[in-house]
Amino acid sequence: MSRKKLSMRKVNEIARLSAQGLSNRQISKSCQVARSTVAEYLTRISAAGLSWPFPPEMSQEDLDARIFQKTEIRGRDKDRSLPVCGYLHKELRGKGMTLMLLWEEYLEEHSDGYCYSQFCNIYRRWNKGVDACMRQTYYAGEKMFVDYAGMTMPLTDPVSGEISNAEVFVATLGASNYIYAEATLTQKLHDWLSSHVRTFEYFGGVTQILVPDNLKSGVTKPCRYDPDINKSYADMAAFYDIAVIPARVRKPKDKAKVETSVQIIERKVLAALRDYTFFSLGDMNKAIWKHLEQLNKRPFQKLDGSRLELFEELDKPALKPLPSRRYEFAEFYNPKVNIDYHIDILGHYYSVPHELIGQRVDVRLTARMVEVLHKCKRIASHVRDDHKGRHTTNVSHMPKAHQEHLAWTPSRIIKWAGETGPYCKQTAEKIIASKTHPQQGYRSCLGLIRLSKDYETHRVEDACQRALALDVCTYKSIKSILKTGKDKEPISELNVVQTGCAANHQNVRGKDYYANQQWTDFSDVITKEVVMD
Repeated sequence: MSRKKLSMRKVNEIARLSAQGLSNRQISKSCQVARSTVAEYLTRISAAGLSWPFPPEMSQEDLDARIFQKTEIRGRDKDRSLPVCGYLHKELRGKGMTLMLLWEEYLEEHSDGYCYSQFCNIYRRWNKGVDACMRQTYYAGEKMFVDYAGMTMPLTDPVSGEISNAEVFVATLGASNYIYAEATLTQKLHDWLSSHVRTFEYFGGVTQILVPDNLKSGVTKPCRYDPDINKSYADMAAFYDIAVIPARVRKPKDKAKVETSVQIIERKVLAALRDYTFFSLGDMNKAIWKHLEQLNKRPFQKLDGSRLELFEELDKPALKPLPSRRYEFAEFYNPKVNIDYHIDILGHYYSVPHELIGQRVDVRLTARMVEVLHKCKRIASHVRDDHKGRHTTNVSHMPKAHQEHLAWTPSRIIKWAGETGPYCKQTAEKIIASKTHPQQGYRSCLGLIRLSKDYETHRVEDACQRALALDVCTYKSIKSILKTGKDKEPISELNVVQTGCAANHQNVRGKDYYANQQWTDFSDVITKEVVMD
């Protein structure tokens, strides 16, 4: 019977009114049921050999068993072999499996078995007695569901005694219900991705589809039709070649598998550990994994086998193999290229091709490397450097003029200055030697060399000679000598010692001058002025 069964009260009322001689139409109006239903129930009551009044000891179950017994197994069907519904339920989780194929296999063993329609009816009636979450069909190795438990676990700091709450990550496979769980400090991106990596390693493979909740670490912007997946989460999914299909917002049935697993973990694992005190995350996870192993080995209540047995039989052979190397956590940034063709990543500056000045680029940052991408193409990579304020520069990223400037070395500058003359070369050497870093003297030397464009070469050489004699080897001093014409004065007229100080000069008094002077004592005057005030 396809429609919903009537309550015993209405069945009694139908039988009572019929015994009083009322028509089916009148009974239908009185009981507010369809006439066809009234006719069907009266037929079934008559076929079951019942009449009004029913025996007083008859219950609803007894009445249903009497009037519906004809619809179960009739006549010669009693001798036919019933299909094993638990086996059918398990086999239907395999990819490509159908009831038609299983029925054909059933007929090969039982040639006098049920027809296809009755075969399906038997399985569907059996399937109604299984939990609602088990009635959905999940193919082996297809989906993995992930979520965080609502309960947390207290974690005690061994030094301060401060208690923090550890989050509990839960993952389950669709076909076998195999469960993995672990405790993490937070639900933030790094812990979220690291839990996935350890889950894949625990299962020994990767499913085709990943079904998470809509937490920020997984989904940047939830949407029913086109959700925005977190870039780091999408990067991990691409690494493992797995598709991320988030559950719809406020639709827990989309991830009913993990919702049930979370409930099981809370009741069977977290509740069992409620009186334990944990001082480290490692000890906490060891305790969780010990209870988890027992949970996966525990037999099902309504199905044959256990989660571990189903995992070994269904999911494990269907999982995709793990990559040869472990996934490395990556963060993503979208900086703008500065005018000096460098980008700022956590306070350090990395170069990119100078053609991208003013444009935005995508940056993938791992523990070891910095990868720069533009229009999904890698354009630069650097070894990660966490020193703030410093630069990491690739020479090939510079404009040609900057590359030539970078190629300048002290020897090249000095050699270039030597083309003007030996004194100019000595002056350049002295300028570079006077700086803390040689590069600080490059600009002065270039200015010195450029003076030969405004003045005759021999004048620049004479000015450098005079600057060396006076120990004033700077660009400004040499330019001043040329501007005032001092370079034209003979160098022999200067009475100069090696230290660069004049031995005798009319403005130099000498130490004897100060020794022979008579100084007036003004202390009494100052004292009197203070008293008068």
